[in-house]
Amino acid sequence: MFGTFLEYKDGNTTFEAYVALPATEISLRPAVLVSHAWAGRSAFECEKADRLAALGYVGVAIDNYGKGVLGRDNAENSALMTPLVHDRGMLRSRLLAGLAAVKSIAMVDTTRIGAIGFCFGGMCVLDLARSGADLRGVVSFHGLFAPANLPNASIKAKVLALHGHDDPLVSPAAVLALQQELTDAGADWQLHAYGNTSHAFTNPAANDAANGMHYNTTATRRAWRSMEEFLAEVLA
Repeated sequence: MFGTFLEYKDGNTTFEAYVALPATEISLRPAVLVSHAWAGRSAFECEKADRLAALGYVGVAIDNYGKGVLGRDNAENSALMTPLVHDRGMLRSRLLAGLAAVKSIAMVDTTRIGAIGFCFGGMCVLDLARSGADLRGVVSFHGLFAPANLPNASIKAKVLALHGHDDPLVSPAAVLALQQELTDAGADWQLHAYGNTSHAFTNPAANDAANGMHYNTTATRRAWRSMEEFLAEVLA
Protein backbone atom coordinates (compact mmCIF):
# COMPACT_ATOMS: atom_id res chain seq x y z
CA MET A 1 0.00 0.00 0.00
CA PHE A 2 1.22 3.50 -0.86
CA GLY A 3 -0.10 6.80 0.51
CA THR A 4 0.25 10.20 -1.10
CA PHE A 5 -1.48 13.58 -1.18
CA LEU A 6 -3.43 15.25 -3.98
CA GLU A 7 -4.24 18.94 -4.21
CA TYR A 8 -7.36 20.14 -5.98
CA LYS A 9 -9.46 23.28 -6.17
CA ASP A 10 -13.03 24.47 -5.92
CA GLY A 11 -13.10 28.07 -7.06
CA ASN A 12 -10.22 29.88 -5.37
CA THR A 13 -9.93 27.45 -2.46
CA THR A 14 -7.26 24.74 -2.44
CA PHE A 15 -8.05 21.37 -0.88
CA GLU A 16 -5.85 18.37 -0.14
CA ALA A 17 -6.92 14.73 -0.28
CA TYR A 18 -5.05 11.75 1.10
CA VAL A 19 -4.80 8.92 -1.45
CA ALA A 20 -4.11 5.32 -0.43
CA LEU A 21 -3.23 3.05 -3.34
CA PRO A 22 -3.39 -0.76 -3.19
CA ALA A 23 -0.06 -2.59 -2.97
CA THR A 24 -0.58 -4.43 -6.23
CA GLU A 25 -0.47 -2.02 -9.13
CA ILE A 26 -3.32 -3.20 -11.29
CA SER A 27 -4.78 -0.45 -13.44
CA LEU A 28 -8.35 0.72 -13.17
CA ARG A 29 -9.27 -0.11 -9.61
CA PRO A 30 -12.60 0.91 -8.07
CA ALA A 31 -12.26 3.89 -5.73
CA VAL A 32 -13.92 4.80 -2.46
CA LEU A 33 -14.08 8.42 -1.36
CA VAL A 34 -13.95 9.03 2.43
CA SER A 35 -15.68 12.18 3.69
CA HIS A 36 -14.55 13.51 7.05
CA ALA A 37 -16.31 14.27 10.31
CA TRP A 38 -16.68 17.79 11.71
CA ALA A 39 -13.02 18.28 12.66
CA GLY A 40 -11.77 18.04 9.07
CA ARG A 41 -9.68 15.44 7.24
CA SER A 42 -7.74 13.82 10.05
CA ALA A 43 -5.82 10.63 10.82
CA PHE A 44 -9.18 8.92 11.44
CA GLU A 45 -10.29 9.31 7.81
CA CYS A 46 -6.81 8.60 6.41
CA GLU A 47 -6.73 5.32 8.34
CA LYS A 48 -10.08 4.40 6.77
CA ALA A 49 -8.60 5.12 3.32
CA ASP A 50 -5.68 2.82 4.17
CA ARG A 51 -8.08 0.06 5.22
CA LEU A 52 -10.00 0.46 1.96
CA ALA A 53 -6.75 0.18 0.01
CA ALA A 54 -6.01 -3.05 1.88
CA LEU A 55 -9.34 -4.32 0.50
CA GLY A 56 -8.16 -3.53 -3.04
CA TYR A 57 -9.81 -0.14 -3.56
CA VAL A 58 -8.19 3.24 -4.12
CA GLY A 59 -9.09 4.95 -0.85
CA VAL A 60 -9.31 8.74 -1.00
CA ALA A 61 -9.91 10.84 2.10
CA ILE A 62 -11.20 14.10 0.66
CA ASP A 63 -11.10 17.56 2.24
CA ASN A 64 -14.19 19.76 2.57
CA TYR A 65 -12.65 22.66 4.55
CA GLY A 66 -9.44 23.61 2.73
CA LYS A 67 -5.82 22.47 2.81
CA GLY A 68 -4.50 22.31 6.35
CA VAL A 69 -7.78 23.43 7.96
CA LEU A 70 -8.58 21.34 11.04
CA GLY A 71 -10.61 22.04 14.16
CA ARG A 72 -8.86 21.69 17.52
CA ASP A 73 -11.90 21.46 19.78
CA ASN A 74 -15.69 21.22 19.61
CA ALA A 75 -16.12 24.99 19.23
CA GLU A 76 -13.75 25.15 16.26
CA ASN A 77 -15.22 22.01 14.72
CA SER A 78 -18.70 23.50 14.92
CA ALA A 79 -17.50 26.80 13.44
CA LEU A 80 -16.03 24.93 10.46
CA MET A 81 -18.99 22.64 9.86
CA THR A 82 -21.95 24.97 10.45
CA PRO A 83 -21.53 27.22 7.37
CA LEU A 84 -21.55 24.14 5.12
CA VAL A 85 -24.57 22.64 6.87
CA HIS A 86 -26.40 25.91 6.22
CA ASP A 87 -25.09 26.40 2.65
CA ARG A 88 -25.59 23.03 1.06
CA GLY A 89 -24.98 24.47 -2.37
CA MET A 90 -21.42 25.39 -1.38
CA LEU A 91 -21.01 21.98 0.23
CA ARG A 92 -22.24 20.22 -2.90
CA SER A 93 -19.75 22.18 -5.01
CA ARG A 94 -16.89 21.11 -2.75
CA LEU A 95 -18.01 17.50 -2.73
CA LEU A 96 -18.23 17.39 -6.52
CA ALA A 97 -14.73 18.92 -6.71
CA GLY A 98 -13.51 16.11 -4.46
CA LEU A 99 -15.22 13.55 -6.67
CA ALA A 100 -13.59 15.07 -9.75
CA ALA A 101 -10.20 14.81 -8.01
CA VAL A 102 -10.82 11.12 -7.35
CA LYS A 103 -11.67 10.61 -11.01
CA SER A 104 -8.38 12.28 -12.01
CA ILE A 105 -6.28 9.55 -10.35
CA ALA A 106 -4.78 7.39 -13.07
CA MET A 107 -5.46 4.05 -11.34
CA VAL A 108 -9.17 4.79 -10.76
CA ASP A 109 -11.90 3.16 -12.81
CA THR A 110 -14.18 6.18 -13.09
CA THR A 111 -17.19 3.93 -13.69
CA ARG A 112 -16.77 2.26 -10.27
CA ILE A 113 -16.67 4.85 -7.50
CA GLY A 114 -18.30 4.75 -4.08
CA ALA A 115 -18.21 7.00 -1.04
CA ILE A 116 -18.32 6.60 2.72
CA GLY A 117 -18.55 9.27 5.41
CA PHE A 118 -18.69 9.69 9.16
CA CYS A 119 -20.95 12.07 11.16
CA PHE A 120 -20.88 15.31 9.11
CA GLY A 121 -19.22 13.22 6.41
CA GLY A 122 -22.17 10.85 6.48
CA MET A 123 -24.38 13.79 5.55
CA CYS A 124 -21.87 14.72 2.86
CA VAL A 125 -22.06 11.38 1.08
CA LEU A 126 -25.86 11.50 1.25
CA ASP A 127 -25.61 14.93 -0.40
CA LEU A 128 -23.39 13.46 -3.10
CA ALA A 129 -26.09 10.91 -3.79
CA ARG A 130 -28.75 13.63 -3.72
CA SER A 131 -26.79 15.57 -6.35
CA GLY A 132 -27.34 12.78 -8.87
CA ALA A 133 -23.58 12.22 -9.13
CA ASP A 134 -22.50 9.14 -11.03
CA LEU A 135 -21.61 6.98 -8.04
CA ARG A 136 -22.24 3.28 -7.54
CA GLY A 137 -23.05 3.61 -3.85
CA VAL A 138 -22.65 5.63 -0.66
CA VAL A 139 -22.38 4.58 2.99
CA SER A 140 -23.27 6.97 5.81
CA PHE A 141 -21.84 6.07 9.24
CA HIS A 142 -23.78 7.81 12.04
CA GLY A 143 -24.50 10.61 9.56
CA LEU A 144 -26.74 13.64 9.85
CA PHE A 145 -29.98 13.18 7.90
CA ALA A 146 -31.05 16.81 7.41
CA PRO A 147 -32.36 17.32 3.85
CA ALA A 148 -30.31 19.48 1.51
CA ASN A 149 -33.30 21.57 0.34
CA LEU A 150 -31.74 21.81 -3.11
CA PRO A 151 -33.12 20.70 -6.47
CA ASN A 152 -32.34 16.98 -6.49
CA ALA A 153 -31.80 14.75 -9.48
CA SER A 154 -32.88 11.13 -9.47
CA ILE A 155 -30.50 9.34 -7.11
CA LYS A 156 -28.23 6.96 -9.05
CA ALA A 157 -26.17 5.72 -6.10
CA LYS A 158 -27.32 2.88 -3.91
CA VAL A 159 -27.51 4.06 -0.30
CA LEU A 160 -26.58 2.35 2.96
CA ALA A 161 -27.16 4.31 6.18
CA LEU A 162 -25.63 2.89 9.38
CA HIS A 163 -27.31 4.57 12.31
CA GLY A 164 -27.23 4.43 16.10
CA HIS A 165 -30.77 4.21 17.45
CA ASP A 166 -29.88 6.43 20.42
CA ASP A 167 -28.18 9.13 18.31
CA PRO A 168 -29.48 12.45 19.75
CA LEU A 169 -28.61 14.30 16.54
CA VAL A 170 -31.01 12.24 14.41
CA SER A 171 -34.58 11.93 15.67
CA PRO A 172 -36.87 9.03 14.77
CA ALA A 173 -38.80 11.52 12.63
CA ALA A 174 -35.60 12.36 10.73
CA VAL A 175 -34.99 8.66 10.09
CA LEU A 176 -38.48 8.27 8.64
CA ALA A 177 -38.06 11.44 6.59
CA LEU A 178 -34.82 10.17 5.03
CA GLN A 179 -36.45 6.86 4.18
CA GLN A 180 -39.32 8.65 2.47
CA GLU A 181 -36.96 11.04 0.67
CA LEU A 182 -34.89 8.17 -0.72
CA THR A 183 -38.02 6.26 -1.72
CA ASP A 184 -39.44 9.31 -3.50
CA ALA A 185 -36.11 9.74 -5.35
CA GLY A 186 -36.27 6.16 -6.61
CA ALA A 187 -33.15 5.13 -4.72
CA ASP A 188 -32.09 1.60 -3.84
CA TRP A 189 -31.61 2.14 -0.11
CA GLN A 190 -30.98 0.33 3.18
CA LEU A 191 -30.92 1.64 6.75
CA HIS A 192 -29.40 -0.40 9.57
CA ALA A 193 -30.12 0.84 13.09
CA TYR A 194 -28.03 -0.42 15.99
CA GLY A 195 -29.74 -0.61 19.38
CA ASN A 196 -28.20 0.96 22.48
CA THR A 197 -25.83 2.87 20.17
CA SER A 198 -25.09 6.59 20.23
CA HIS A 199 -23.64 9.13 17.83
CA ALA A 200 -20.02 8.77 16.63
CA PHE A 201 -20.08 5.07 17.51
CA THR A 202 -17.13 4.22 15.21
CA ASN A 203 -14.75 6.75 16.79
CA PRO A 204 -12.58 5.37 19.63
CA ALA A 205 -12.06 8.95 20.85
CA ALA A 206 -15.81 9.51 21.30
CA ASN A 207 -16.30 9.79 25.05
CA ASP A 208 -18.95 12.46 25.60
CA ALA A 209 -21.97 10.77 27.09
CA ALA A 210 -23.53 14.13 27.98
CA ASN A 211 -23.83 14.92 24.26
CA GLY A 212 -24.76 11.40 23.20
CA MET A 213 -21.39 10.43 21.72
CA HIS A 214 -19.93 7.07 22.65
CA TYR A 215 -17.69 4.50 20.95
CA ASN A 216 -19.31 1.10 20.48
CA THR A 217 -16.97 -1.71 19.42
CA THR A 218 -19.74 -4.14 18.50
CA ALA A 219 -21.64 -1.65 16.35
CA THR A 220 -18.38 -0.58 14.73
CA ARG A 221 -17.50 -4.15 13.78
CA ARG A 222 -21.00 -4.84 12.46
CA ALA A 223 -21.16 -1.57 10.51
CA TRP A 224 -17.75 -2.04 8.86
CA ARG A 225 -18.67 -5.57 7.80
CA SER A 226 -21.95 -4.29 6.34
CA MET A 227 -19.99 -1.65 4.44
CA GLU A 228 -17.56 -4.26 3.08
CA GLU A 229 -20.40 -6.40 1.77
CA PHE A 230 -22.20 -3.40 0.31
CA LEU A 231 -19.08 -2.11 -1.50
CA ALA A 232 -18.27 -5.59 -2.81
CA GLU A 233 -21.75 -5.67 -4.34
CA VAL A 234 -21.96 -2.19 -5.82
CA LEU A 235 -18.34 -1.89 -7.04
CA ALA A 236 -18.10 -5.36 -8.58
